[in-house]
Amino acid sequence: MRPPKSLLRRVGRAIADYQMIRDGDRILLGVSGGKDSLSLLEVLRHLRRYAPVRFELAVLTIDPEVPGFEPEPLTDWYRRLGLSWHYERQPIMEQAQQHMDGDSFCAYCARMKRGIMYRLCRLHGYNVLALAQHLDDLAESLLMSMFHGGQLRTMKAHYRNDAGDVRIIRPLVYCRERQTRDYATAANLPVVPDSCPACFQMPTRREHMKALLAREEGEHPHLFANLLQAMRPLLHDESQE
Repeated sequence: MRPPKSLLRRVGRAIADYQMIRDGDRILLGVSGGKDSLSLLEVLRHLRRYAPVRFELAVLTIDPEVPGFEPEPLTDWYRRLGLSWHYERQPIMEQAQQHMDGDSFCAYCARMKRGIMYRLCRLHGYNVLALAQHLDDLAESLLMSMFHGGQLRTMKAHYRNDAGDVRIIRPLVYCRERQTRDYATAANLPVVPDSCPACFQMPTRREHMKALLAREEGEHPHLFANLLQAMRPLLHDESQE
């Protein structure tokens, strides 16, 4: 099922605004098996066929060996689509229990996964890493940074890693979570249930911010449009110019 025009339009605008995809790019997309990453996969597959810019696309799924998380069925999906794919297993939860120091499990897991992604980009010659965070994620990160860190920060739309050899892009930064949820359901995408069971077992600050934003949006329908406008200076990375 073709992604809806509303989703394609927002992704296309974000890609253009932040010059995310360039001719000849080799893109590795991190696919957790959740609705967001699978929706982004379908959007990028569509763009690869119809966009004037030529780019390669491959996918990576990392299995953190968390009880209840079974991403193996995704490999059949990748084969059906004819995609180049990578599958990495690492006991991240077990490592977190041994090595985590003053950090949340989610932060530790994200850091470990990022290291795996960078390593595979270098190993296989991918110059771009695509991630599937959307506008809801960015708004939650902004509030967490302000409330708990005393800083005005959120995820960037396009930036380089510290080593400078991989560009990281987030094509869904203008998209709402409900858009990816609705599309994943309508297209019957092979969503892996509870893609991080540990996070569902332990209440997180992010879940609190999600609930807070939902309550506020009920009273103020333009909340996320206003938040996006306020965050625009934070999404830009001058090193990409």
